[in-house]
Amino acid sequence: MPTKVTADAEMEKRVREAVDAYLAEKAQKEAERPKKIALISSKGTLDMAYPPLILATTAAALGWEAGIFFTFYGLNIIHKKKHTKLQIAPLGNPAMPMPVPNLVGAIPGMTALGSTVMKSMFKSHGIATIDDLLEAAVDGGVRLLPCAMTMDVFGYKATDFLPGAEAPCGAATFLDWAADADISLFI
Repeated sequence: MPTKVTADAEMEKRVREAVDAYLAEKAQKEAERPKKIALISSKGTLDMAYPPLILATTAAALGWEAGIFFTFYGLNIIHKKKHTKLQIAPLGNPAMPMPVPNLVGAIPGMTALGSTVMKSMFKSHGIATIDDLLEAAVDGGVRLLPCAMTMDVFGYKATDFLPGAEAPCGAATFLDWAADADISLFI
């Protein structure tokens, strides 16, 4: 008959083996799961459209699951009519390559000029356009998620958005999807 010490040691060994097997299986599943990036895009200017689209399309190209929740002015990035008219305002933008005094930035036409200059700089460096990035996002399976609440506030309809945009969703739906993301960014 086994002694209590022997029985306890045997039980401890079985528990350790079960825990080790569970942890190995969990690690294997985690290694097989694609990485996931969840982005929130809240600004609808030309310079703020690039970061979420570049990050999401790059992640998708690497085999990651990617999604962008477009809220507030970020909705303009996926709006059928507004996505081609995104601009960058030089007024009060201290990060502009050449600082523009506020008085000059307030002159009519300066926003259009600043936007044209930025588009030209991007083009001369071979950077994809917003349209190109949106197409790559859709082709790469990036989830484009319009915020239902903001749509209601702005009077937008689901039909106002580009093909490839998903049905509008709320914050709770996005958070549920994003809960297991490896990377989450608010842009």
